[in-house]
Amino acid sequence: MPGELCIVNWFWAAPLAQLELGGEPTMIPESHSLQKLFVELVGRHYAEEIGIRDPQIVAYVSHLLAEFCETEQLFKMQGVSGKPLTDVGEMLLESDPVYGPAPSFDRERQLRKHIGDYTLFFTGMFPESINHFRLRHDRLENFVDWMKAGKESYYIVSKFEHFEYEKVAPLFSKLSHQFEQCVYGLNLVKNDLLEMQHPIVQRNTELLM
Repeated sequence: MPGELCIVNWFWAAPLAQLELGGEPTMIPESHSLQKLFVELVGRHYAEEIGIRDPQIVAYVSHLLAEFCETEQLFKMQGVSGKPLTDVGEMLLESDPVYGPAPSFDRERQLRKHIGDYTLFFTGMFPESINHFRLRHDRLENFVDWMKAGKESYYIVSKFEHFEYEKVAPLFSKLSHQFEQCVYGLNLVKNDLLEMQHPIVQRNTELLM
């Protein structure tokens, strides 16, 4: 999938430029069909089925889907060994700045944000892959653990509420509070993509499974 799928829609550039979506924010044209598709699907299902009409949440989740269409973005975080982190348990250990290897609280926030994004994406779009990963790699996580880790991680990110993080902290508080609803809404988005036989679902399924 082309690299441009991982960058944020110009339409959302002003609010999202402050949200550190996928690192340094960059932008794609408003007409980008994939981004527009995700905004339409997420916005409709979140409003109609789960009652979330917050444009920041819709924008954030829509961008997340576009960003993670690039598999490298899913596994962009590296541990102290230099290897990509694919296991949520390992990510949690790596994020600990007191008893773990995280060199700073900023590193904790970075990893916790990724855990929230990673778990939201998988539990919403590919929940069946969680048990598959666990069985294949002898991992201990399960669906409930991933939900808990994602919700908790967004909450921790929301507690970074000073200086450059002040404006975005409330968004992560809302993502934590409404994590389960956001997951359910993504389940509905996935169902739409399956009905459309959209190649994104098939491609990611093949890569992840």
